[in-house]
Amino acid sequence: MSDINSKEKILKSAIKLFAQKGYDAVSIREICKDAGCNICMISYYWGGKQELYNGIIENLLEAQMHFASSFIDFNKKPEDLSREEKIKLLELILDKCVDFFYANITNDLILILLREQQKNNITSPKLLKYLRKLLACILGKKETDREVILKTVFILSQINSPKILPAFSLSLLGQEDFTQEDIKIIKENVKLYVQTLIKEAENA
Repeated sequence: MSDINSKEKILKSAIKLFAQKGYDAVSIREICKDAGCNICMISYYWGGKQELYNGIIENLLEAQMHFASSFIDFNKKPEDLSREEKIKLLELILDKCVDFFYANITNDLILILLREQQKNNITSPKLLKYLRKLLACILGKKETDREVILKTVFILSQINSPKILPAFSLSLLGQEDFTQEDIKIIKENVKLYVQTLIKEAENA
C-alpha cells in the first residue's frame, strides 16, 4: 500500500512540475523531493524520467479508451448505421466526451497535452479517429477531406475551449471550477453546433 501511495504521489508531483516548467526543466530529484518519495521509486516503476513522462500521456489515453469502450462498439462501422443511428451516436459520443474532459483532465494535464500537440508528439486517439470517421459518414465525405478534419477540430474546440481558456470562462464566472450547470450549457452548445453542421450538409 505504501508503494502504491508513493507511485500516486510521484505521478501527481510529476504532472504538476512538468506542467509548470516543461519536461527539460524538471529533474527526477525535484519530482521525488516534491512527492516526498525515494528517488529509486521512479526507476522501480518507470525506469527513468522519459518513461515517467510517457507514462503520464499513455495513462490518460488508456483511461480515455477504456471510458469510450463502455459506450462505443468500435467493431461496428459507422457506414453500416442508418443516418438516424449515426447522428444519435455522434451526439452520445460528444456528450460523453464533455463528461470525460471535465472530470478527468486537470489544468496541469491540459498544459502538458498542449505542449505535446505543439510538438506534434501525440497521435490521434482511437476515439477521435472514430469520431472523424462518423462525422465523415454523416456529411457524406471522405475522412481525409479537409472540411471533415477541420469540422472535427471545431467540434472538439466547442468541448474544451472553456477549460483551455479559463481567463475567458472561470475568471469571468468568478469561480475556480465548472459546475454541473456549466457543463450542461457546454453540452447544449456542442449539440447545437453539431445540429447546425448537419442541417447545412443536408441543405447543401
